[in-house]
Amino acid sequence: MRKLLLTTVSLTALLAAGPVQAADKIKVGVLATLEGTYTVLGEDGVRGLKTALAVMGTKHGGKDIELIIQSTDASPDSAVRGARKLVEQDKVDLVIGPLSGSEGIAIRDYSKTQPQTTFINGISGALETTYVTPSENFFRFNTDGSQWSAGLGNYVYNEKGYKSVATIGEDYSFIYTQVFGFVTEFCAAGGEVTDRLWVPLGTKDFGSIIASLPDDVDAIYLGLGGGDAVNFLNQYQQAGGDAKLIGGSIMVDGTVLNSKGDAKNALIGTPSSGPQADTWDDPKWQAYVKAYQDAFPPDQRFPSPSLLGTGYYNATTAAMTCLNTIEGDLSDGHAKFRQCLSTLELDAPNGKITLDSNRQAIGTNFVTEVVELDDGTLTNKLVSIQENVNQTLGMDKAAFDAIGLPSRDVPACKASY
Repeated sequence: MRKLLLTTVSLTALLAAGPVQAADKIKVGVLATLEGTYTVLGEDGVRGLKTALAVMGTKHGGKDIELIIQSTDASPDSAVRGARKLVEQDKVDLVIGPLSGSEGIAIRDYSKTQPQTTFINGISGALETTYVTPSENFFRFNTDGSQWSAGLGNYVYNEKGYKSVATIGEDYSFIYTQVFGFVTEFCAAGGEVTDRLWVPLGTKDFGSIIASLPDDVDAIYLGLGGGDAVNFLNQYQQAGGDAKLIGGSIMVDGTVLNSKGDAKNALIGTPSSGPQADTWDDPKWQAYVKAYQDAFPPDQRFPSPSLLGTGYYNATTAAMTCLNTIEGDLSDGHAKFRQCLSTLELDAPNGKITLDSNRQAIGTNFVTEVVELDDGTLTNKLVSIQENVNQTLGMDKAAFDAIGLPSRDVPACKASY
């Protein structure tokens, strides 16, 4: 496990500006998973944030930005400890983060105790974070894990011909949310989910899970990420596994597709979905990819930004846009700043984003398939686009609420959805 990374990075150092007085600074705390199984994800989240600052400049609202980066390990306790340090000791004006699902729920609750500070989610994707008892000073400019599944269930059922599926997932809130979105749509299309297998975050040995996989299903849905995804692929390949796969969003993200070793090649042809598609030819997406590439040497980044990088990029862009709009006025409990965030239409590289009444993103989702490029690298090729995906997946709120909150067993597999 990496040592705790606590760095204070002034943009004067990051982007070669001169020293400034404290009164001329806005202090921004950053929460990212820089240790544990999601370390690689957190590192690209920080790269996304720094890309936004490199694109937008060193001053916002007439003031220099001071970053204070705090490491977490994807656990709720580490996220709250980090946030307490940033808010109560470092006295930051706003916090960008966290990354992981259960961290987001914990930070939502913590934010309610710190009304003087504005919290902008990094990329954490649990449904409950904004849907259940939302916090007035917590904003999320990324769609959640269920929204990231939009279009995938229909695609694998109708186009790939998968009628029965088993799922494997990390046993925590974000993957519950991912599976929730997939199962709801797949079963409504007519599909059957025969088995749901769960593993602790940070699992090293997948032997018993691999042995438990049914051999009479059309495909296996993998809700794994980071080190867990790589460990599973290596062990599954060694066990001779050859089932067709469906990828959760972070299973086929750049953080896995660019990992070392050949086991990732088992993902070639795997359908998935999420908040971006690497091969999208939209000019804004292409400009963003180039900005990310230009911001870091090739050996210190991925060929293309991961969805974690994109989430932190968008959160930072939203924050800096509103700081400029209000000319840095954070008086009156950040009233002007929060009003700007609430009504902002973010023209993001992965599609326009607006917030609903719970300060939750409504945005674009992408169905993709993993392909191998001519240089041997893997990427996600665009299949289709789902626009204006809201948190209830287009359902009436009462009907959506009747399904229940995501868990190991919810939603049930019903065609009535």
